[in-house]
Amino acid sequence: MVNDTISDMLTRIRNANLVKSQTVSIPLTRISQQISQILEKEGFIESLQTYPSETITLRLKYAGQEKKPCITNLRRISKPGLRIYANHKEIPKILGGMGIIILSTSQGIMTDREARFRGIGGEVLCSIW
Repeated sequence: MVNDTISDMLTRIRNANLVKSQTVSIPLTRISQQISQILEKEGFIESLQTYPSETITLRLKYAGQEKKPCITNLRRISKPGLRIYANHKEIPKILGGMGIIILSTSQGIMTDREARFRGIGGEVLCSIW
């Protein structure tokens, strides 16, 4: 049993990137599904597929002939032992706006740009670049 499903998901993606795997399977939860959809929308992964057997399969994206991963860094910020919250003015920028931060807000899970645009803050889940 996994206590922190978000960090488990991020670790699986990170490990699959290290071995240059094409696909990675993660357990199906609402949060992992929404984070996966954000990763697909932002162009960090090629596609995602949900199976009725309670798993999501992500197809990872690589660039160039040497298969360089599109996800360079994937970090969990708010942990179960130490939650990190930020209002829309305090949301940090990653690499001057090149990376994204995923937040859990009262209106759902969204990126930092979308949260700033809507003027809402929330729990800072992870950063990706």
